[in-house]
Amino acid sequence: MFLAIKELKHAKFRYLMMSIIIILIAWLVFILSGLGNGLSTLSAATIKNLNANYVIYEKNAGATFSKSIISADLTDEIRKNKEVTEAASFGSSIASVSKEKTEDSSKKTDVTLIGIEKGSFIEPNVIKGKQLSTDKKFGVLANISLKDAGYKIGDELLVSNSKMKLKIMGFVENETFNHLPVLFMDINTWRDYQYAAPGSDNDIHNPVQAIILKAPQLDAAKLDKEVHGIETVTKTVAVKGMPGYKEENGTILMMLVFLIVISAFIVAVFFYVITIQKTAQFGVMKAIGASNKFISKAIVAQVFILSFFGIVIGIALTYLTALAFPINMPFDLDAKLVGLYALGLLVISLLSSIISVRQITKIDPLTALGRVE
Repeated sequence: MFLAIKELKHAKFRYLMMSIIIILIAWLVFILSGLGNGLSTLSAATIKNLNANYVIYEKNAGATFSKSIISADLTDEIRKNKEVTEAASFGSSIASVSKEKTEDSSKKTDVTLIGIEKGSFIEPNVIKGKQLSTDKKFGVLANISLKDAGYKIGDELLVSNSKMKLKIMGFVENETFNHLPVLFMDINTWRDYQYAAPGSDNDIHNPVQAIILKAPQLDAAKLDKEVHGIETVTKTVAVKGMPGYKEENGTILMMLVFLIVISAFIVAVFFYVITIQKTAQFGVMKAIGASNKFISKAIVAQVFILSFFGIVIGIALTYLTALAFPINMPFDLDAKLVGLYALGLLVISLLSSIISVRQITKIDPLTALGRVE
């Protein structure tokens, strides 16, 4: 470590340039991580927030809400399973709302209508206002982002292409579905909107899209055999089944992998070139008794110091950058992901030093000193 620090002090500019490159790469990695996590949160925050373990869809619906339609009456049959603690109906629809009747699309707000059973375990807690009430059929809970869009508690919302009028009872936080803010409403009110067209309910009594379960020890395959026409999946599978979720995360992940690999190549080439340039110095060190292990440890220490501080500065810059982003930008830094990618960058950087270490072991003191042709 002493040798590594002395070398870093001696060639400040050279290593400063390398540090800047590592900082920029780390900064970009964490920015992309935040954007990817933000997009996935916008896509499926409501499902992720559910205090549940399993989601039941129509069989062969592919764990997709929009393709599923089952009867809420199945809830009673499902509850007979001893492993099921709680069960609640769920439905979703895309709609546009406005404060007044208008044809101007700029005055309309796209939302996702989520139908739930009032007072059930999947009803989110309000941060302002009141929970859904049984005596307010058209009352809704709105995501807090709608407050920023100019809506407030007590506002009456007109639903486009419908005669339905909703009233905001309270605001909830971090509730988005299909990249849109959510309006939670009574499942019966949602059903009136979703299946207003004759025949759209496929003649199913009390149709819903899914049934949410709290059942930590559930045998999903067994339940599917007990209840006809259903498909039970974990909440994780349900999240991955959201439209575009896998594709968005896959794209971001691919870019992150490429960035990490590129950083490994940059670090490897940088220290390999330095090793070649210092062949004579390393030869002298070997001639006076320095071992391969001693010199190699110095190289690895240099890589560790540059990478560690570069990554730490990259993280700090990312959090500072996040403060400057607009409120509506889908950016969400997850501490676990930041730690994971930081560790990945550090490990990859250290592994890239193997090329330089291998080159050091090949140096012959006599050849390096020019005593042998």
